[in-house]
Amino acid sequence: MTSHLTAVPATHVEPLLRRLVGAILRSRREEQGRTLRDVATDARVSLAYLSEVERGRKEASSEVLVAICRALGMRLVDLVGAAHAQLAEAEGRIVVDLTAAPAPLVRAEQAAGTALLLAA
Repeated sequence: MTSHLTAVPATHVEPLLRRLVGAILRSRREEQGRTLRDVATDARVSLAYLSEVERGRKEASSEVLVAICRALGMRLVDLVGAAHAQLAEAEGRIVVDLTAAPAPLVRAEQAAGTALLLAA
């Protein structure tokens, strides 16, 4: 079996997941022009706790993260996907969004007369 683990230099510092998640949630809330109070009320968590989560000071349970995501009109998979993309980007990796709509296929003729389908 092949391992997909990559050797990490001893000097490499991984970002804390709770900080990354908090920043993503705060960014989404601010994009919507909503207040902490508004989102906390919709998620049924205290304003102080939501603030701590957004600042990366508290590591929320999956249940709380689902509630916050719902209050922000997103799914947990969206949050995890955004965190994955940011972590991969920080390491210089390419991330392909498999949830995006597939590109339409365009037919291109090859010289030999066979068809080649290309993504637009």
